[in-house]
Amino acid sequence: MLDHLIKGATVVDGTGAPSYTADVGIRDGRIAVVAPPGTVTEEAGTSEDATGRVLAPGFVDPHTHYDAQLFWDPYATPSLNHGVTTVAGGNCGFTLAPLHPGRPADADYTRRMMSKVEGMSLVALEEGAPWSWSSFGEYLDALEGRIAVNAGFMVGHCALRRYVMGEAAVGGQPTPAQLDEMLALFHEAMEAGAWGLSTTQSATHSDGDGKPVASRHAGPAELLALSRAVAAHEGTQIEAIVAGCLDQFGDEEIELLVAMSAEAGRPLNWNVLTIDAAVPERVPRQLIASERAREAGGRIVALTMPILTPMNMSLGTFCALNLIPGWGEILGLPVPERIAKLRDPDVRAEMLRRAGSKEAGVFRRLAHFGRYVIGDTYSTANEGLTGRVVQDIAAERGQEPFACLIEICANDRLRTVLWPMPTDNDPASWALRAETWQHEDVLLGGSDAGAHLDRMCGAPYTTRFLGDCLRGRKLVGLEQAVKMLTDDPAQLFGLRERGRVEEGWHADLVLFDPERIDAGKATLVHDLPGDSPRLDSRAIGINAVWVNGVETIREDVVTGAVPGTVLRSGRDTRTVSTK
Repeated sequence: MLDHLIKGATVVDGTGAPSYTADVGIRDGRIAVVAPPGTVTEEAGTSEDATGRVLAPGFVDPHTHYDAQLFWDPYATPSLNHGVTTVAGGNCGFTLAPLHPGRPADADYTRRMMSKVEGMSLVALEEGAPWSWSSFGEYLDALEGRIAVNAGFMVGHCALRRYVMGEAAVGGQPTPAQLDEMLALFHEAMEAGAWGLSTTQSATHSDGDGKPVASRHAGPAELLALSRAVAAHEGTQIEAIVAGCLDQFGDEEIELLVAMSAEAGRPLNWNVLTIDAAVPERVPRQLIASERAREAGGRIVALTMPILTPMNMSLGTFCALNLIPGWGEILGLPVPERIAKLRDPDVRAEMLRRAGSKEAGVFRRLAHFGRYVIGDTYSTANEGLTGRVVQDIAAERGQEPFACLIEICANDRLRTVLWPMPTDNDPASWALRAETWQHEDVLLGGSDAGAHLDRMCGAPYTTRFLGDCLRGRKLVGLEQAVKMLTDDPAQLFGLRERGRVEEGWHADLVLFDPERIDAGKATLVHDLPGDSPRLDSRAIGINAVWVNGVETIREDVVTGAVPGTVLRSGRDTRTVSTK
């Protein structure tokens, strides 16, 4: 007997093949039957008419930070609402495990680091997760049986270093004995099911004390030793971030990434490839790494987002503006001193110069202050400004846009929410994206879901992309778009029997209305532990989501079921070799 029968759906199976109409039956967590409409004779416990709706594999998000959120939100919202049934966590070198059992303070250090570097609420981290584990395996076990999505995790280089080296992990180099201990700890994590290594060398990643995170102090020899360890385990790979990921790789960075992938004999993915027609040299430069990796026996995959994800800014709290060269020192001052500095014309002139310089890299995109939209305001002096563009307000006041923005923010004691308008929303940039998506080493993803919670909401990229493909720019056909969200990432990670609508495969499925599928506007909600805020977005046109054959979402509402699996390397992933 079937558990559920979906009748008359338009099946887009994830392979890129043309869609077709079929009845799809689910039994014991698997797709039991895919047959022409009306030909299934086996009885079903429940059934539904899906005429006119699309049935696709569950979407796979290759870059999230749900490591903590899953403890207080087993549904990984809003990703699950938007059809994501499998998430990859433990990225960028940051994981909550392993934690040294003899140093309880390490958990506090980890929480403060995650709060700073990934924009997570410190209160939510403190109150929402049990912090009851020491080993990486114990961390995975703590999630097992209580999540609604399938989740796999890389093991973070920063956690490995901290466990072995303690405070010396920041600024120090491991002794030979410490490196051996680190490798042993890493092997133990992968034997427990870690997907491989994640690491960062990015200059934008600092800990809660404002110091470079631990993995930024690792030399090539350490990184290559860890990469070789990846090769010893089935179904593993590497995720790495270097400073050049944000703009353009340096020669040494390319050499390092190529060597890491080649040593491991596994794919290495990085985040995120920014595509902008105003910087035409960026994409070919970034993809040189992929070309050289293939020549060396490795594979380097660039993640790129298929939508523009709005990210808000503030002069009052840490955000991307702090990462502009020379800005962090000013924006890190106490608020009264910060306001005084920002009101100084000479200081502003130097800040603008630095923001527009080549060294600012991709952050140059943030320097068009006239194009900012004013969000929430908090003073009577700013009444009526919400939703208005800074250049219009500045013109009315006879001010230079940046000076105008500073005065608005100063009126709110720097609490004003600012929304930069994208500079890469032009037809040429979208044409370049469509072209770049076709590259064999470019993969859609990079949502950062679970991180930067009050600044951005990347989780809905799946529904927004499909809506754009069906009713907007139509840069990609439906079948190809679904493949890019399902089978492509599943193949990169070597997921066993996931990513397609195929008999015998896991019943991770999404049913949606092609006339409506989209994502709602990001809105601020206070639903984290400690009443902390985050941006959320409603899913539009998603009728139902099944994870391992169990309905988890119906019309954008969670059902309460938690059928997700902690996906462990080897058992749930096969080796994707580059050799």
